[in-house]
Amino acid sequence: MDGQSFAESELVLNDDGSVYHLCLKPHQIADTVFLVGDQGRVARISKHFDTLEFEMSNREFVTHTGRYRGQRFTALSTGIGTDNIDIVINELDAAVNIDLDKRVPKATKRSLNLIRIGTSGALHGDMGVDSCVISTHGLGFDGLIYYYQYQFSEPETSLNDKINSHLNWDSQLAKPYLVAGSSQLIERLGRDMIPGITATATGFYGPQGRQLNLKLKNQQINESLQSFNYEGHRITNFEMETSALYGLGKALGHQCCTCCAIIANRVIRQYSKDHGTTIDGLIKTVLDRMVAA
Repeated sequence: MDGQSFAESELVLNDDGSVYHLCLKPHQIADTVFLVGDQGRVARISKHFDTLEFEMSNREFVTHTGRYRGQRFTALSTGIGTDNIDIVINELDAAVNIDLDKRVPKATKRSLNLIRIGTSGALHGDMGVDSCVISTHGLGFDGLIYYYQYQFSEPETSLNDKINSHLNWDSQLAKPYLVAGSSQLIERLGRDMIPGITATATGFYGPQGRQLNLKLKNQQINESLQSFNYEGHRITNFEMETSALYGLGKALGHQCCTCCAIIANRVIRQYSKDHGTTIDGLIKTVLDRMVAA
């Protein structure tokens, strides 16, 4: 599309010229965006801001932009799932990297820091509830990346081949894909967090091995994930957004990272007694590390 105008049906804008779902314009988006699933978690981030300059709410997408210790940040809720991440990443990028008046790509691109602060379930008994994971990679079971032209790196392809061989994945399901996170953000934020591959599921129940009244087709999915270990890489936790964030964000030239609080351990069947405190602590840690010199 370089040099070509985006049609109204493809780049959908609101009457005020903002991107359709997020209702945002470029000047309302900071260079670092904290992404959270829960709408209520946006205010849990922005309560730390010294000043709050902008607020927007549309559907599940809530945005607060302000300053913390002199640096400008945006907190944005995505809702649950990779389908919502598809909307959020495409519209964030469109807002900052497309001239919305002329509907053409900008000559100079902005690269955003996109940092997910989330919750997840641990896949190993030695990972205590209320600990935190930093995602070295997103392992996607959603298939979203295959709708786009994405060039996997050799290390991504090699490690993904090992995982797929180990899992003996059902051919009726989307082939798992693997995308690495931003090494610079992982190094900056990950001190004293548990590093690992984060599995991104397409649902909360069956796709994560939970069984209520519907019987699972694959009764051993969690055990297969737990037993993978290759050159120190292990699949540490389940959530529902990271693979799409890493894949789309990286393809568009942004730096992406996920930090997740472990609120459940699926192996020892424990659930956090006070996950709110854990999440608040993680938020403060990420904020402080992003402003540190």
